[in-house]
Amino acid sequence: MQFHLNGYTAGDPRLSPSEKAQSRAAEQGAPGKLPETVDVLIVGCGPAGLTLATQLAAFPEISTCIVEQKTGPLEKGQADGVSCRSMEMFNAFGFVEKLLQEAYWVNETTFWKPDPSAPQHIKRAGQIFDTEEGLSEFPHVILNQARVHDFYLEAMRTGPAQLHPHYARRLLDLEVNPAAGPLDHAVSARFERSDAAHAGEIETVSARFVIGCDGARSQVRRAIGLTLEGDSANQAWGVMDVLAVTDFPDIRMKSLIQSTDQGAIVLIPREGGYLVRIYVEMDKLEKTERVADRQIVVEDLIAKANRVFHPYTLDVKDVVWWSVYEIGQRLTRAFDDAALAASSTQHPHVFIAGDACHTHSPKAGQGMNVSMGDAFNLGWKLASVLKGQSRPQLLRTYSEERQAVAQDLIDFDREWAAILSAKPVAGAATTAQGVSPDTFESYFIKSGRYTAGTAIHYQPSSLTAASTHQHLATGFELGKRFHSSLVTRLADGKPMQLGHTVQADARWRLFVFADEAGATKNSALDRLCRYLAEDPTSPTQKYTPADSDLDAVIDVRAIFQQGNRALEIADMPTLLLPRKGIFGLVDYEKIFTIDTRSGADIFETRGISRSKGCMVIVRPDQYTANILPLDATDELARYFDALLC
Repeated sequence: MQFHLNGYTAGDPRLSPSEKAQSRAAEQGAPGKLPETVDVLIVGCGPAGLTLATQLAAFPEISTCIVEQKTGPLEKGQADGVSCRSMEMFNAFGFVEKLLQEAYWVNETTFWKPDPSAPQHIKRAGQIFDTEEGLSEFPHVILNQARVHDFYLEAMRTGPAQLHPHYARRLLDLEVNPAAGPLDHAVSARFERSDAAHAGEIETVSARFVIGCDGARSQVRRAIGLTLEGDSANQAWGVMDVLAVTDFPDIRMKSLIQSTDQGAIVLIPREGGYLVRIYVEMDKLEKTERVADRQIVVEDLIAKANRVFHPYTLDVKDVVWWSVYEIGQRLTRAFDDAALAASSTQHPHVFIAGDACHTHSPKAGQGMNVSMGDAFNLGWKLASVLKGQSRPQLLRTYSEERQAVAQDLIDFDREWAAILSAKPVAGAATTAQGVSPDTFESYFIKSGRYTAGTAIHYQPSSLTAASTHQHLATGFELGKRFHSSLVTRLADGKPMQLGHTVQADARWRLFVFADEAGATKNSALDRLCRYLAEDPTSPTQKYTPADSDLDAVIDVRAIFQQGNRALEIADMPTLLLPRKGIFGLVDYEKIFTIDTRSGADIFETRGISRSKGCMVIVRPDQYTANILPLDATDELARYFDALLC
């Protein structure tokens, strides 16, 4: 899909300019005043805030309010890289296919270094696939942050709760009642309106939980006494989105470029076939100097880019957006108010997510992705507690898990930023004088899983089991995201990704991989299914509300080693053919086999024991939580007994 030929315009590229204007005008947010009382109050309509609101929009029984200081939706965003892991998450939210149609797919990356025969010229030195083969069923893509916001906003307003942001509200202050119980309306927040008809009016909201997704200058963070702590690398970089004419041959390829003495460029093609983002290294700053002191203008960025591109030229026709920033890494020491409390019994009522708790350079493309990951981690936990399915203690795991993820991001960003800014030197190693082009490329390859978002690894905890039974499914590493694989649905022979059954609905998934006996009478799988369907101590019986479908809390699905034509639906345990809804209709989408058409054998690709089979428990945010033998019903019950109520 090609667009932005005659200049950048916000909104759906399929629409005409007048249709775009009408569409943007229609999204003016929620009318009227803020509600006086809510379950969840989200401050900020950035990627973290919208991810959280979209997750909670699935639950009409939870009252949610999202407030934004700006007067309307974002039209031109700064973040544009969407990792493979975020694409997996978008699939759970239901809008990945729309995004794939518009986005630029980062298929390959090229590396440029000084030409040994003419050092003032750059020369292509390497070309690789951008992501490791088989790492994800989705690509790494580029799309303007504003369009990502648009997809979230659509999912919010069409979700069961039909959420709309309240725009033009500035947070003045918030207070937390320290004596409040875990589910009390413990937080009071005051907002000032800035819209013309109500400018200066003050509104107060009482909430059970407040989440600050309000950026690096977060008022919510300040209100609970947290600060961003870290340092600066004293290095200025410029970034610009441009429409340009050039003879640089890789203008539509992601490229990392090192020059002899003019610095480096990170080139990111943008969606639409014409637009390109260029990060260009500017000057080293003195220790006491700030970027603003240099008074850099966009013409400086263009001139510097041309010096790096030499002997190629860049004729910029239009600058859509540009900025200059100073590289720095900063992090808060906790992500909620209870993590700071002297008493470990205090329950959190205020959380922060995204840039409110971690900031870094944008070149690794992780800011928006990690921010959305923060919110996805927190969203299902809030929903589970507010619906009465989990104890409030579950909320303490948010800060524990995501603070460690943010620290890894800060460490990675510091190292990657230093390599990007280092002077290229001859040889094959990093020295005090600089970094060799070989090291430059090898580090990019080594860090591929990190930049794809698939390296996040939650350590053993109440949510993530120890690796006692990891050998039963070596390809589903405990604490890492559930790595999808191709299977065939038994009932209709449809090839599909098993991971796509995990939707953003706060349900747990129990994937049962059959041993060689399959579903024969009294096999391990048959006994497990009878336990789950009939035993009052089983988690599916114990924690499913009486008026709900059997899969309302824990969604059980089975995968067999045979092909779909070797099995019969009539031979399957009744647990795998549950009757649902007011008419008691049969759900035929719980049973899968290996995919004989493509030759994809999930048992082989994910290292699943054929002789023993196993159970794989997947969290609502798509992370592998536990692996158990098929007969470990006591362990299965103990795991869920510790988490559900």
